[in-house]
Amino acid sequence: MTPPQDDVGFPLHLVREDLRDFAGYSSARTSAPTGIPSRIWLNANESGVASSADADGSARRYPDPQPAALVEAFADLWATTPDRVVVGRGSDEAIELLVRSLCRPGGDAVVVTSPTFGMYAVSARLHGVPVIEVPQVDDELRWRVDTAGVAAAARESGARVVFLASPGNPTGSVVPLREVAALADELADQAVVVVDEAYGEFAAQRSAVTLLEEHPTLVVLRTLSKAHALAGARVGIALAHPDLVSVLRRVQAPYPLPTPVTELALRALGESGLEATGSHVGDVLRLRDQVGRWLRDLDGIRTVYASEANFFLVRCDDPDALLHTLGAAGIVVRDMRHLPRLQDALRITIGTGPEMEALRAALSTPPTTTEENPA
Repeated sequence: MTPPQDDVGFPLHLVREDLRDFAGYSSARTSAPTGIPSRIWLNANESGVASSADADGSARRYPDPQPAALVEAFADLWATTPDRVVVGRGSDEAIELLVRSLCRPGGDAVVVTSPTFGMYAVSARLHGVPVIEVPQVDDELRWRVDTAGVAAAARESGARVVFLASPGNPTGSVVPLREVAALADELADQAVVVVDEAYGEFAAQRSAVTLLEEHPTLVVLRTLSKAHALAGARVGIALAHPDLVSVLRRVQAPYPLPTPVTELALRALGESGLEATGSHVGDVLRLRDQVGRWLRDLDGIRTVYASEANFFLVRCDDPDALLHTLGAAGIVVRDMRHLPRLQDALRITIGTGPEMEALRAALSTPPTTTEENPA
C-alpha cells in the first residue's frame, strides 16, 4: 500500500499518453489580450448588437470557459483553492471528462460498484472502455461497498478510474472515509478514485473533499442538482489535484456554462441561497425519518434500506401492483428492476410534506376490484 502523499503532484502517467501535451481548444475568451483594457471585441465573430430576446445583451458574448466568480464561490464553499475546481454541465460532464482523459479507448477499464448510477458505465462504453462491476454487499438493512474487492478488481483489470457513489444511487449508503482513503492509497500508482457526492448534503459523514490534500489521485464530484434544487440548470463540479484539473479543463468542450446558468448558480451559492438550501436539507432529513418509519409498517413493503440521501430504496412483494396503485394516484416513483439484484425494488424520492402525505394515502388505500355487471 502506498502511504499518503503530502505535497506530491498528480501522477501524469495516469493521463492518456496522447493527451498529456494536448493544449485543447483556444477560445476567444482565453486568447483575449491582457494589459491594456479592451474596449472593442472583434475576435469571436459574435453579434455586434443584442438579441431582441436579450434586452441587456448579457448573452451576446461567449461566456468564460471557467467563470472566475463561480469557480471562486465553489472553492470558498469547499474551503479549497480555485485551481482545484472544474465547473461543468452537471456531474455527468465531469464523469465523461474523467473517462475521456484517463482511459484509452479500447483499453484500460473503469470499476463500478453495482447497483450504482448508470452514467459511469454509459460514459465508459461510449469511449470503448471496459466496465468492471464489483457487486455491493446487501445485508438487508443497508448496502456496503466491498473496497477490498474493488482494489483487487482494479489491479486485475488494469483500471484507470474507480467510481464510488457516496451516498450511493440507488442504495443510499455511504462509503466510510477511512475506506476511501485506503483505496486511494492502494491504487495511487494505477488509478484515480472518484467519489460522487451528488447527495452529500443529506449525509451525516463529512465530505471526501477533506481527503484531497493528502491524496492526489482522489477526485470528488458535487452538484447543484439535488439539495440546491437546480437540476434544470445542470451545474456540477469536480474537485481534484490542480494538475488533473488542468488536464480536465483542456479536454472540456468550450463554454460549458451559459451566462444565465452561471448567474443562477452564483445566486444559489450566495449567503441567502446557502441558508435556504440548509433549511431545505433539514426539512428533507426530518421528512426522511418520518417516511422511513411509516413505509416500514406498510403491507407489501418488505425492505426499506437505511438511507443517507433524499430517497429510499424499497423492496416490495408486488412491484407492478404498487406502481399501478401509485400511477392511479398520479404519483411517479423510479422502477429499479433493471439493475442487478433489484428485481423487486423501487426508489422513492423524499418530496414535500404534502407529497409524502399523498404517497402515504395512496399506499394505505386497499386496492379496489371492479366486477363486470351481469348482463
